[in-house]
Amino acid sequence: MTLGFVGTGAITAAIVTGLNSADGRRYAIRLSPRNPAVAAGLASRFENIAVCGSNQEVLDASETVVIAVRPQVAEEVLSALRFSSTQVVISLVAGFAAQRIADLVSPAGRVWRAVPLPSVAERRSPIAVYPPEGAAAELFAPLGKVYGVEAEAHLNAFGAATATMAAYFGFVGHIASWLARKGIPEQQAREYVARVYAGLAHAGLESSQRTFEDLASAHATPGGLNEQLLRDLTDHGVFEILRDALDAVYRRAAAQSA
Repeated sequence: MTLGFVGTGAITAAIVTGLNSADGRRYAIRLSPRNPAVAAGLASRFENIAVCGSNQEVLDASETVVIAVRPQVAEEVLSALRFSSTQVVISLVAGFAAQRIADLVSPAGRVWRAVPLPSVAERRSPIAVYPPEGAAAELFAPLGKVYGVEAEAHLNAFGAATATMAAYFGFVGHIASWLARKGIPEQQAREYVARVYAGLAHAGLESSQRTFEDLASAHATPGGLNEQLLRDLTDHGVFEILRDALDAVYRRAAAQSA
């Protein structure tokens, strides 16, 4: 089967890299020329990839098409293309409802939405897909843990949760910078903090029967330093600010879906 990508940015590069490092099915892949440096780089690394002359050429060569363009240009890009009634379409366009995509790619009759993360390149991403069964779940199964959702609103919520990635790096970056101001070499501070949080992420996965609230309590010895910092953050409303920020992202996604 031939797999085409309309949009050749970072997430397309990550998906293609992951697919080509996974065992099992190997796709013939067609890339749009929109980002020539990324497209050419992928084509030079993997022999099953060809860069097409246009987005329409990608469609004409592909049974399954992944839409990976920014929401700001999605309507302009898709409305200029001619889809086939036999094509499968998987949309990665943030906030665009499945029906909105279906209207833009008509007469293509089968449309899925998915929220893959850059870690698909290492085949360890959580990937939310809607509807839960079928082409999107099959495509992303080798690239991490697929979470099929029955309600599109739930996929939008997963998408909103992924908006915390930059904030996470901002958070740990501030901790590393604080250590550096205490005289610790910057690279050592960075690695130390990264390893602290890698260990915590591992604990969260390995202790899947425990809530995050339970794990927070387990790491907050009464009268200890962790308890003090957690209490200070709570008292200053940090977690309420986080909740409100997530609600704002979710509302934005819902507005785009309308």
